[in-house]
Amino acid sequence: MAKTTVKKESFVIRMKKTALQYGKENIGIIAALLVLCLFLALNPITKDSFMTQKNVFNVLRQISSNLFLACGMTMVIILGGIDLSVGSIIALSGCIAAGAVSRYNIPIFVAVILGLLIGLAIGMVNGFIISKTTIPPFIVTLAMMNIAKGLAYVYTGGSPVRVVTKEWQFIGAGYIGSIPTPVIILVIVLIITGLIMNKTKIGRHIYAVGGNAQAAEFSGIKVAKVKFFVHAFSGLMAGLAGIVLASRMYSGQPTAGDGAEMDAIAAVVVGGTSMAGGAGKIGGTIIGGLIIGVLNNGLNLLNVNSFWQYVVKGFVILLAVFLDYIKNKKGNQ
Repeated sequence: MAKTTVKKESFVIRMKKTALQYGKENIGIIAALLVLCLFLALNPITKDSFMTQKNVFNVLRQISSNLFLACGMTMVIILGGIDLSVGSIIALSGCIAAGAVSRYNIPIFVAVILGLLIGLAIGMVNGFIISKTTIPPFIVTLAMMNIAKGLAYVYTGGSPVRVVTKEWQFIGAGYIGSIPTPVIILVIVLIITGLIMNKTKIGRHIYAVGGNAQAAEFSGIKVAKVKFFVHAFSGLMAGLAGIVLASRMYSGQPTAGDGAEMDAIAAVVVGGTSMAGGAGKIGGTIIGGLIIGVLNNGLNLLNVNSFWQYVVKGFVILLAVFLDYIKNKKGNQ
């Protein structure tokens, strides 16, 4: 019994230390999130609608798709790369999964697997080209963005693929108890991503390659394997986001995911991941995703014109990148 008690106490102590360290490292973005929430909670226009249970769950449901993308994007940016194809993968995987159910009566479980495999396959193609050539990730994923978007339009003929079954809608619009299904899926994905990044060899290698690819190669790390894995994982997460979004909208749409890569990049950068590579935490990305989600929700509640919303989010991203630049500049001095 004594040994068990000691183990429990040591685990609690470790958790407290981890929480304190996490809070210290992310004090800036945590404060920004709290200030944003406080402003919306006290603002006369939004105070009656922002802090309601319905709105909180609505925000969490909406940010789930962005955080799926951001999990993969965090790894990609830590490598010093970028993945512009994820928005188009959302459209393609969602349309194909929805079409499998509505057009061919394929079981929903099989359709979900098919959608995930579409995302994984595109990510693997990205990873193969990036890992085997010197073509910049920006160019490879830009090309794949257009290919995937074009295939989504070819498959659908430019029209939404509707699915009206309750089982399909449960994935993106249902509840488990009182919690939205996408939020449950998101928690599982975040735990898996955190374990990969912090508790596995491939996770340590991602940071090493992002910090200095040449030094990582000399130390025996298979850089090509790391790049391939990261882009495959990013594609898989985009496939999952596409399925959840298609379920929430009751249809697969070729326009779904337009600009989604920008929100994912924003969540990652606002969360403190360095665009220079080699540094970043999934915990910071979670807070970044919450900031982007709450910002979007707040702007809607304030009835801010959608055109101006792009301007506001652009300034937020620019500010985050500028702060990262200042931090890196001080670190190099």
